[in-house]
Amino acid sequence: MTAVIQLDGRSLSLDDLRSFIARPRRASLAPTARATMLRSVAAVREAVRSERPTYGITTGFGAFANKRISAEQVRELQLNLVRSHACGVGDPLPRSIVRLILLLKANALAAGFSGARPEIVEALLDLLEHDVLPIIPSRGSVGASGDLAPLAHVSLCLIGEGEALSGDERLEGRAVCDAAGFAPITLEAKEGLALINGTQLSLALALDGLFRAETLLAAAIVTGALTIDGLAGSYAPFDARVHEASRSPHQIEVARRFRLLLTESAIHRAHEHCDRVQDPYAVRCMPQVYAGIEATLAHAREVLGSAINGVTDNPLIFDDAIVSGGNFHAQPIAFLSDYLAIAVAELASMSERRTDLLDRRVNPALSMFLTTEPGLESGFMIAHVTAAALTSENRTLAHPASVDNVTTSAGQEDHVSMAPWAGFKLRRICENTAHVLAIELLAAAHAIDKLQPLETTEPLQRVHRFVRSHVEYRPYDHRLDRDIATLARVILDGELEQFL
Repeated sequence: MTAVIQLDGRSLSLDDLRSFIARPRRASLAPTARATMLRSVAAVREAVRSERPTYGITTGFGAFANKRISAEQVRELQLNLVRSHACGVGDPLPRSIVRLILLLKANALAAGFSGARPEIVEALLDLLEHDVLPIIPSRGSVGASGDLAPLAHVSLCLIGEGEALSGDERLEGRAVCDAAGFAPITLEAKEGLALINGTQLSLALALDGLFRAETLLAAAIVTGALTIDGLAGSYAPFDARVHEASRSPHQIEVARRFRLLLTESAIHRAHEHCDRVQDPYAVRCMPQVYAGIEATLAHAREVLGSAINGVTDNPLIFDDAIVSGGNFHAQPIAFLSDYLAIAVAELASMSERRTDLLDRRVNPALSMFLTTEPGLESGFMIAHVTAAALTSENRTLAHPASVDNVTTSAGQEDHVSMAPWAGFKLRRICENTAHVLAIELLAAAHAIDKLQPLETTEPLQRVHRFVRSHVEYRPYDHRLDRDIATLARVILDGELEQFL
């Protein structure tokens, strides 16, 4: 049985989240977290009792921070906050992202700095446990002061006013709470603010992007290696001595992965004495470029590994004070999503170049566009055009969102991160890149078939057989869209990682 994830706001790991995305696991509130949360609840209640001005507890929000709220109005204040901030638009978030948001929000509250009762965390986990997933419009957050609108739609589900999906059934109002097994919650002081004031959407999108980027890099190495033999390319650029001279640990590691696949082959032996001195950069420089991408991923793991246990609420409740700050500002996440977007876009850029090389008859043993009857057939001519279109789209999407700013809340919130948009762009780039790599993989496998009876390396024969187990070899013109879609799904599912 898979272990339950114990949430205490301190111990969540990237590996926990990778396994959670692959197969959702049960999560529960750690006993130690319950006591910590109750101490912060007591501090909030004392602030209400004393009626001292405390942001979001006895005052309004944003530009209304100077408006005093009486003790009799604190519940109404929290209810109004959730209702008024539920103004998202656009298509609903994917279920995988919603699950991540619920887990991350529960973990942040479990840290005990937010003044929320344990019942709030337990209700979030009940939604996860019963797979009752809030319907969250995807657009409407600027990533500071937190992801307000998306998290308000989550919060509505806790109070019996939201919408959710249970399987294919759409639920509304109290039916959402009933399906998840809890009674609608009456929000106490600070709890509405604790729920919506956080960066869980921004963080979930960045995590999703990191995990997809890891998968895509592995797929690019496997696909690129198969293309090398399809192009009758040289193995020399992957020589360990070349990469040790670079002093780059990421480059050394990437080259090592290539050498796992580029062992020895009849194809390679057949062109040992050809007159081609060097291959184009998109083939020869994969270890160098991919090292930069691996370095980006390493940085992302460091930043996100900390962020998943970060508390992004405001104000924060400490033993001796309630302190207003700015942890809700998602600029670090915005930068990271933009950084990942640039890296993943480069995977597509290099892959598109290699597909073009396969089409150009760089290997004289192949015909133009990998056709069987050139002229009568078009072969992979337009498959490359599709790769070019997606690569161009990626380059536009890779423009950083984090450099933008739109002042909100009457100037009180005068610098925002745009982290959600950075994350959405990253997700789109990952999907595009999976399709670009699928086109290259399809073309490379086609080239290997055409080079028979010469065979590729033994590890790459396994890759080739795997590709053919999903899409059959057809030497003449045929529609390629379904084959591309099939291999893109295989790539995103991480099935090529088994070969490294």
